[in-house]
Amino acid sequence: MKTHSLRILALATSMSLAFPLLATAGEIQKRQENQQDRIAAGIASGQLTAREAASLERKEVKLNGEIKDFRQDNGGKLTAREYAKVNRQLNALSTNIYRDKHNRYRGR
Repeated sequence: MKTHSLRILALATSMSLAFPLLATAGEIQKRQENQQDRIAAGIASGQLTAREAASLERKEVKLNGEIKDFRQDNGGKLTAREYAKVNRQLNALSTNIYRDKHNRYRGR
């Protein structure tokens, strides 16, 4: 019984590690599109200055290049470690967008 439970646990663990990698391309792209929309909305509403928007765009371009390099190194896929790194960077960029949109500087 214990051996069977351990096998099930091992299978569940390996599947939980594999499934995020299957969804990475669509998930990453969707997050990037969402963040691009947030930047555009900040520019349109005057919440982002030109300097802030340019800085956010540079960070986004740098991240896109890094993702492209990761994919080239691994035949179009991201490893679990690379996915985690990209996810952290997307989270940081999201925080930067929020902070820049809600600071005291106005774009107009």
